[in-house]
Amino acid sequence: MTTGTVHNKEKFLNQVAQSLGRQRQTKPVTRPNWKHQPQWEVYRDFTQDELLAVLKDQCTRIHTDVAMATTETLTQVLAEVVSRYGAKSIVSWDDPRFAEYGIDQYYEKVNTTGTNVHIWDTNVGEENIKLAERADIGITFADITLAESGTVVLLSGNGKGRSVSLLPQYYVALIPKSTIVPRMTQATHYIHKLQEETGKVPSCVNFISGPSNSADIEMNLVVGVHGPVKATYIIIEDK
Repeated sequence: MTTGTVHNKEKFLNQVAQSLGRQRQTKPVTRPNWKHQPQWEVYRDFTQDELLAVLKDQCTRIHTDVAMATTETLTQVLAEVVSRYGAKSIVSWDDPRFAEYGIDQYYEKVNTTGTNVHIWDTNVGEENIKLAERADIGITFADITLAESGTVVLLSGNGKGRSVSLLPQYYVALIPKSTIVPRMTQATHYIHKLQEETGKVPSCVNFISGPSNSADIEMNLVVGVHGPVKATYIIIEDK
């Protein structure tokens, strides 16, 4: 991804400060060292198995199915989920983890049996989005997974289009067990550390907690409103 150029940055920030009626803050902000930091105490010292139990329990509340797999059974479990959804088209990330876990071989196999698989291709631009709109299932790996809220965190990048998890009728998240952390605290800490070490963060960070839903009208929850209507998390015991 190319780095853009910012024009008129100083002029813009000066205008903002002036509109707020104060001088420009040009020195780095000193972060306060809070005496109490309860956000780190939630599920502190939980093992990965204990965090997995929390995640599973939360998924019962967010209308999300959970399946367990090992590296050996992953493609079989994924095939069962695809079959249960009756899917005939899949859109997926161009992510080296799909080859690492042998899913690319599964894609090659189903492509010969009537199920169309499209791997996000940066060379075809907007065509990816059109194919995602028509796909039955979108499949991605999770980069971080929050046990407390049942949320998968997706970090954007080349080959990792946002539309894959947003536009298809169904969504499947592949979750290596090691990606499970207690809550948002650990996820934001990781992203902040990433920025400090590399000087940048992904252009888009998605937090997905099960299928789309809304309670805008009289607080009545409706699941499956403006995105995937069903979601399955497949937890993978790491290699």
